[in-house]
This record gives sequence, structure tokens and C-alpha cells, in this order.
Amino acid sequence: MKRDEATVSYTMSRIRGKDTSIEVKLRKALYEKGCRYRCNSKYIFGHPDISFKGVKVVVFCDSEFWHGKDFEENEKKILSNREYWIPKIKRNIERDNEVNEKLTKEGYLIFRFWGGEIEKNLDKCVTKILEGLSSRGYKFAK
Repeated sequence: MKRDEATVSYTMSRIRGKDTSIEVKLRKALYEKGCRYRCNSKYIFGHPDISFKGVKVVVFCDSEFWHGKDFEENEKKILSNREYWIPKIKRNIERDNEVNEKLTKEGYLIFRFWGGEIEKNLDKCVTKILEGLSSRGYKFAK
């Protein structure tokens, strides 16, 4: 199945790294629960999507494609520009592991959610974060 290069290029150019739909959905749900957070903090290694620096809790909202969910199985589904995308996604997986390792050493509690998890089980994701925040003594706004 050959894909039109212009269509693929346009589609990829529309994908954003910040304020994605899954991030916004999770942030709104957390805000409604009284959470006040920072977005994409440049002061925390890995620039987490959502951070609670005072209690050392960070949240990453990872899309399945960019962060390589089930990559061994899905690698063969990449049909165009394989010599670019496969190393790029493999490096993203490595980088996520490096970020997790460094933040864990610094005492952070890390939550990583796949986009599908946020879409299908938003309440469950929010509950996990709230429990983590409570365990760290976070003071909720409401």
C-alpha cells in the first residue's frame, strides 16, 4: 500500500509536542479535582507534561506511535521512510527510559500514561495521580 508523500508529510506536520488532546483532557480533569500544576516544566529533567515540583510528582502523556508502544510488533507497520522513523522511535524509547531513571534517582514519583489509556480510562488515570499526590502530602486547592 503506497501512501502519497504529500499527505503523509502534511499529517505529520500537524502533530504537536505540547498541549496535545490527551494532555489537555488529563489536565482539565486534574484541575477539576483541585490540582494545580506546571506544564512542560523546563526546570525538571525530561520536561514532563504535568509536574508537581514541590512533592516531586511528574506525569507524562505518551502517544503510542511516538513513544513506541508494542514497538516490536508495530515496527513492521511503518511503511514509509523506515530508515528515519525506526531509529527515531527507538531513540524516543531510550530517552523515556533515561528520563525515568534520572527522575527516580532524584526522588520523583513518575506516571506515564498511553494516549489510549487517557482516552478510555481517564478516571482511572486521574485516580492514580491523586493517590500519588496524596501519598506525597500534596495540598489540593479545593
